[in-house]
Amino acid sequence: MNLSPCGHEQAATLAKFLRGKKIDAIYASPMKRVQQTLAPFLKNGALQQIILQDLREVDFGGWTGLNWEQVCEKFNLLTHEWLDHIERGVAPNGESGSQFRKRIEPCLHEIIKNHSGETVGIFCHGGVIRMVLSILLELTLPKTNMFEVEYASVTQIVLHPRHADIELLNFTPWRDLVA
Repeated sequence: MNLSPCGHEQAATLAKFLRGKKIDAIYASPMKRVQQTLAPFLKNGALQQIILQDLREVDFGGWTGLNWEQVCEKFNLLTHEWLDHIERGVAPNGESGSQFRKRIEPCLHEIIKNHSGETVGIFCHGGVIRMVLSILLELTLPKTNMFEVEYASVTQIVLHPRHADIELLNFTPWRDLVA
């Protein structure tokens, strides 16, 4: 799916915000909306992205193309328990939480290994952000439901030898654009 006109505005505002930040490397999902979100930031040409195929969103299987109301109605599920459903692999032909983690965790460790002490931007999806938080904060995927993750938001995590600190969570530089 393409970004909506609002999504393009959010991406442009995000790019302006990020241009004022020191970023040493950019990793990104290959999926279309992520690439469209990243495009305004890459226009200045200072950095090249590294695309990691496994940074794509969780595979929702039979839920793909449905909104949460439709998923809940069709599969008799509760919306607020969606991460529990992913964790248990309830989506027909979709990824379970453990399959999703097995795909994301090696990407995360590769990025950390290659950029120790550097600032890295990872352009990805809400589910991937939740999985990264799950891994770094040692939480189950469903526990990340306590965090809001908006489109074109910034979450900043600082890694220390024995723990990770969230410095910024779901910061939306475009928020003032929304009436």
